[in-house]
Amino acid sequence: MVAKIFIDGEAGTTGLQIRERLAGRRDLEVISIDADKRKDLDERKRLLNAADIAILCLPDDAARESVSLIENDTTRVIDASTAFRVDPSWTYGFAEMSKDQTDAIAQARFVANPGCWPQGLIAALRPLVEARLVPGDYPISYHGISGYSGGGKQMIAEYEGAATPSQYMPYALTFVHKHLPEMALYAKLNRTPLFEPVVGNFAQGMATSVPLHLDLMAEIPSGRDLHAALADHYAAIPDSFVRVAPFDSATAKTATLDPQVHNGTNTLTLHVFSNDERQQAVIAAVYDNLGKGASGAAVQNLNLMLGVGARESLAA
Repeated sequence: MVAKIFIDGEAGTTGLQIRERLAGRRDLEVISIDADKRKDLDERKRLLNAADIAILCLPDDAARESVSLIENDTTRVIDASTAFRVDPSWTYGFAEMSKDQTDAIAQARFVANPGCWPQGLIAALRPLVEARLVPGDYPISYHGISGYSGGGKQMIAEYEGAATPSQYMPYALTFVHKHLPEMALYAKLNRTPLFEPVVGNFAQGMATSVPLHLDLMAEIPSGRDLHAALADHYAAIPDSFVRVAPFDSATAKTATLDPQVHNGTNTLTLHVFSNDERQQAVIAAVYDNLGKGASGAAVQNLNLMLGVGARESLAA
């Protein structure tokens, strides 16, 4: 049976990328709203209730409105906004987060697609917290750079229309960010991370890092201990798009940390760098903010919910 998919907000950056990834699929039909009816509440309601799965690519309030318009008990939802990410009645859509998450997503009616920034932190830390190599109350700092497409149409227009766009722009310097609750909850942290995001003058891609002072741990892990815990975790996840790069304690510089290296794919690669003598380490993640960080993750979740191959429509 062909599944009907409605992308509510298909004209936005994430919606367009999802539609592009789904093009040519024979196991589903993407139903669209006419351009002149995008703000027509009755038409959106009709399509939401006609869909087998609705993918919401909308601001938070509009996403809540769309969910309220669903009157049946059959339409399933993937929401790409922040609205429901820490709502316990919604399933978090990071399939590689735990060994049970793939099945939970496959069976869920409501799935909250992860944010781009949280995935790098959660991927790096949750397995280490669960392995008791990093305590949940450790004072985490989280830094990274993302392409300007993560800011949506307005930021894209600002960067692509500027004569001299900013090459490197830190933001959220009040240390309040809408992704922080999501990060702490799913990384199993007892204290809020100190988060410093940066926008770079490139369209898409991102690289993030978590520095660790290992001497603050009650039992000091080595770099190999950290690497082994991450490698074991992701090796146990079926159809995982998260890779762990080989460990090399002598690595001082690598082109694989280029934030654009995974653009157009659904891959997230983790790297472990350490100096055991100094008792310091960094866990770095590289991925596409519009791929695994947004539309790629949404398609991965859609595939799980439809019960088809996890890699359908996704480049690894």
